[in-house]
Amino acid sequence: MFNKILIANRGEIACRVIKTAKKMGITTVAIYSDADKNALHVEMADEAIHIGPPPANQSYIVIDKVMAAIKESGAQAVHPGYGFLSENSKFAEALAAEGVAFVGPPVGAIEKMGDKITSKKIAQDANVSTVPGYMGLIEDADDAVKISNQVGYPVMIKASAGGGGKGMRIAWNDEEAREGFQSSKNEAANSFGDDRIFIEKFITQPRHIEIQVLCDSHGNGIYLGERECSIQRRQQKVVEEAPSPFLDEATRKAMGEQAVALAQAVGYASAGTVEFIVDGAKNFYFLEMNTRLQVEHPVTELITGVDLVEQMIRVANGEKLSITQDDVTLTGWAIENRLYAEDPYRGFLPSIGRLTRYRPPAETAAYTPGVAAGDAGDVVVRNDTGVFEGGEISMYYDPMIAKLCTWAPTREKAIEAMRVALDSFEVEGIGHNLPFLSAVMDHPIFIKGEMTTAFIEEQYPDGFAGVDLPEADLRRIAAASAAMNRVAEIRRARVSGRLDNHERKVGDTWNVTLQDTSFDMTIAADKVGSTVTFEDGTAMRVSGNWTPGDQLANMSVDDAPLVMKVGKVSGGFRIRSRGADLTVHVRTPRQAELARKMPIKVAPDTSKLLLCPMPGLIVKVDVEEGQEVQEGQALCTVEAMKMENILRAERKGVVSKINAAAGDSLAVDDVIMEFE
Repeated sequence: MFNKILIANRGEIACRVIKTAKKMGITTVAIYSDADKNALHVEMADEAIHIGPPPANQSYIVIDKVMAAIKESGAQAVHPGYGFLSENSKFAEALAAEGVAFVGPPVGAIEKMGDKITSKKIAQDANVSTVPGYMGLIEDADDAVKISNQVGYPVMIKASAGGGGKGMRIAWNDEEAREGFQSSKNEAANSFGDDRIFIEKFITQPRHIEIQVLCDSHGNGIYLGERECSIQRRQQKVVEEAPSPFLDEATRKAMGEQAVALAQAVGYASAGTVEFIVDGAKNFYFLEMNTRLQVEHPVTELITGVDLVEQMIRVANGEKLSITQDDVTLTGWAIENRLYAEDPYRGFLPSIGRLTRYRPPAETAAYTPGVAAGDAGDVVVRNDTGVFEGGEISMYYDPMIAKLCTWAPTREKAIEAMRVALDSFEVEGIGHNLPFLSAVMDHPIFIKGEMTTAFIEEQYPDGFAGVDLPEADLRRIAAASAAMNRVAEIRRARVSGRLDNHERKVGDTWNVTLQDTSFDMTIAADKVGSTVTFEDGTAMRVSGNWTPGDQLANMSVDDAPLVMKVGKVSGGFRIRSRGADLTVHVRTPRQAELARKMPIKVAPDTSKLLLCPMPGLIVKVDVEEGQEVQEGQALCTVEAMKMENILRAERKGVVSKINAAAGDSLAVDDVIMEFE
C-alpha cells in the first residue's frame, strides 16, 4: 500500500480524502493557493505545499505546479478529488511518466469517457440509447444557432470538458443560443482550460438518475445502486438521495448492468458514475460518464457501507475488488443536501465573506465511511465540509460549504432527520441556501418522490421568497416563543441593583405576533416546562433547553421536537425554522394594543436602479447611457465564483446613468446603472 498520497484538490473533497487516507494509515499531503493558506484541508493534512495565486488557472489546474509539489513531497500516489484536474488525461499522463499512481481510471478511459462528445459517440457505437444532439465541435455563435435549429429547441449547450454545472446553458430561442454559447465557452475556458462546446436536445420533464460503478484492473466490475439527483438549479445538483424513489428493481438492474458494461468497454478501473436521463415510463438514456468520484458519493456509502475513496486507493494500488455484485446490499435511505454560499432571496447568486458563525449539527459519532449506516443506529447524520467558523468563503472557487447527509431505515424518517439537521445548522456572515433546502424537504412533490429536473424552476418560477408556515406550525413556534420570552423576562426581573419601588413582575398573559398572525395566550409554568393555552382553549405543552443568549433552541412542543435558530429583536425574537425567517413579537396585552397603532415602515424605492446582486466582477456592459431597453434585455454580465450571470431589464425603460465598467469589482447592492 502507498505510504504517502497527495490530494490535488481543496475544500470539502480534500478533507474527505484525508479522512480515509488517515484511516488507512497513509500520510497525506495538501496543496494550497494564497487564498487557502489557512484552509481546513491544509490544517488536516500531514504536510502542505503552496502552489500559487488564488485563481484556479494559476494554481490548482496548473499541471506543472502540481507535479512540482508531488516531487517535493515524494508522494507515491495522487487523488484528484472532483473538478480541477480530476478528469484531465494530460495530468494522468504526467503522473504515469513520473511513476506516480493516479487514484482514478486509466488515461484511455478518461480520454474516451471523460470527454462528453467522445463518450456519446462510444455509447452510440455500443447501441446505448443517447439523447439526440450534435456531437461535433461548434465554431462560433452563428454555428450554434444553426445547429440549435436543426436539433430543435429547447437545447442544452454544454462544455465538452464540463462538470458541476459549469459551461452549461439551456436555450429556448436563437437569442438565448447565441448568448448561451458565448457564456458557456467563457466559463469552460476559465474553469477547465478547454472551451469546446456541443449541443444536445433538452428533454423536458426528465429525471436525473445515475449509477455508481466500481471496477478494478483485473476485469471485475460492480454497480452500487443508483442516486436520484433530479433537484437541480442551473444544472447543478442541490439535493440527492439513494436509492431513487422512482426506480423499480428491474430498471435498477438494467441500468446497473448497462453502466458496468459501458465502463468495462473502455477498460475502466476505479470508481465512476454513469449518468442517465429517465423519462416517466422508466426509459433511460445515457447522458455522460464522470470518470471521477462524484460530489454526492456519501449517499451511496451510507446505503452500502462501502468507502468509495478507500476502494479507489486500493484499485490504484493494483488490488482486486474485495466485493462482488452479490455482496452489494442497499440498506435504508440516505439524503444529501448541498449547503451553498448562495443567497436564495437574491436568485441564488453567490455570496462571499467570512463565516462569523459555523455550527453544523452533531454528526453520528458511531459512523465512519465503510460502515453500513444501519449498524450505526436508527438515524445517522454526516456532514462533509471544508470550512470552519471564522474562515472565509472565497470568490475564486465553488460556493459549496458543506454536504449534509442523513440516513434512516425509511425515506420518511431520513427526510424528518434532515429537517431537524437543517434547522440545527447555524451559519452566519454570508448568504446561504439553508432556508431553501428546508423548504424542499417540506415540499409535497419532494415528499411524494415525484420531482423532475424542472422542479426548482417550476415550483419557484419567481425565485425563492421564503416560506409561509401553516397555522399549525405557527402555533408551535408561538407557544415556544412565549415560553422562551417568559424565561428571559424572569431573568430581567431578577437583575440586581434595581431602584426601590421598581420591582418588575412577570405576567401570565401574552400576545404573540408572527407572519401577520396574532395569538393571545396564557402561560402556566412548572419545574419541567410550561403549558401554553390559546384564546380558543387549545393547549400545548412546551419544554426544552434554552437560556437567554443561546442562538439555538432545542425545544419540544407536545412531545414533538422543534429546533429554532434564535436572534434577539426589540420586543421579541428573530426565529428561523423549517425554511421560514420570522420576526416574532411577544408583548403584554397593553403593548400589543399600542403596537397595532404604529405605522408600518416603507422600504426605499429601488425600482429605477440596477443593483449588483452579489460581490463580483463586471465582465461587460451591454447598454449605453440614453439607450432604451426592453423587458428581458441583457444589461450587463457579472462573474462570481467562476459563473457568469447575465443581468436583464425587468421592464422597459431608458438608461440614464451607468456607474460601472468592464473590469470593475463591485460589492452587493452597488448601483450598476440608473433608469429614468
